[in-house]
Amino acid sequence: MQKRLISKEMLLFFIMISAAALGNGLSDSVYSNYFKEAYNVTTTQRAFIEFPREMPGLLCALVIASLSMLGDAKISLIAQLASCIGLMALGLFTPSYAVMLIFLFINSMGMHLFMPLSDSMGMALAEPGQVGRRVGQYASLKMLFGFAAGLTVFFGFRFGAFSFHTPVNLLFLIGALSFMVAAIAAALLVKRHVPTLGARKRVRLVLRKQYRYYYMLTMLNGVQKQIAYVFGSWVIIDLLLKRADTMSLLLIASSFISIFFMRAIGRWIDHFGIKRMMYVDALTFIFVYTIYGFVVWGITSKVLPGAGWPVLMIYALFVMDRLSMQIGVVKAVYLKSIAITKEEITATLSTGTSLDHVVSILAAQLSGFVWTIWGPQWVFFMAALFSLGNLFVAWRVKIGENGADGVAE
Repeated sequence: MQKRLISKEMLLFFIMISAAALGNGLSDSVYSNYFKEAYNVTTTQRAFIEFPREMPGLLCALVIASLSMLGDAKISLIAQLASCIGLMALGLFTPSYAVMLIFLFINSMGMHLFMPLSDSMGMALAEPGQVGRRVGQYASLKMLFGFAAGLTVFFGFRFGAFSFHTPVNLLFLIGALSFMVAAIAAALLVKRHVPTLGARKRVRLVLRKQYRYYYMLTMLNGVQKQIAYVFGSWVIIDLLLKRADTMSLLLIASSFISIFFMRAIGRWIDHFGIKRMMYVDALTFIFVYTIYGFVVWGITSKVLPGAGWPVLMIYALFVMDRLSMQIGVVKAVYLKSIAITKEEITATLSTGTSLDHVVSILAAQLSGFVWTIWGPQWVFFMAALFSLGNLFVAWRVKIGENGADGVAE
């Protein structure tokens, strides 16, 4: 039984990732409603906002590479402070559109820096043979606090405690406080001087042939992420004209299911292996986006009613899409299984994050154009087509001679 107890370092990591998830759930998950209600943005403007919001992801590899000598723990502390400062500024006053984009960039830089760090730190702190289990646990914690954030948003807006039309945004201030708690946990991790999270030689950008399928998966994720988090939400907000309380209910549902779903994924990775989980990942994306496209087409063309079961179907697809995105944690475990050295994991994850966001920014602009010119359904059909790439990677990945998952040459 003693082997199942977690270390103090892992506990601090769990606190940090939980607080960051809460802060993220109280901000990033409602940004679309914030932009619509506080600034009344159009679909074209919503697509443009993805430049400052996703640019930090594009710069992620360069920033982490330049700070690599500090170590993962110190970089994560910087990330949480940036998230806190950016969100606090948005909460204290409603700035002009241009100034808002600056603070959005600062907040987004912090959140994007922590994306690859969360996976590399979690796997570095995991016990041998327990990587999948620990990944499932911390991913489940993220969902649990995302669920708590969804409840907070729903009841806050339903009973008038939160509003995007007031000078001071209480919701964002609470989110900033959560990021401060995450920063304190990161500072305590720094103080403990964990060898696997400490200073190391400066690492350059990692672009190796051996990691090509990992990079391909991250770029495909960039497309899928835009559809899931931006345009999947925009269907409900702009097409169905639903407000923040409806969105929070959907996030509550997806987060609640994900609490148990992520723990199961962690066990499945250890039990079934990476290759089979990649197939599951690919097939769920193809299925969800194809059905999404047909239902959206039916509503916009008046073949299906804009109320009743088609709307419930959109809600169900939204939740399924969020669950599908969670299976993507298999990418990080796959990278760990093929990494040439442990030192390259963080650098490769951050390079993957940057590639993800290069595609993400382009996908946002392309999707906004497609939505406006041809209709929203084609955004989802396009995503389903790109998801065939996930199926190709799953087919190419093979089991190595040592029993670990590897890549086909």
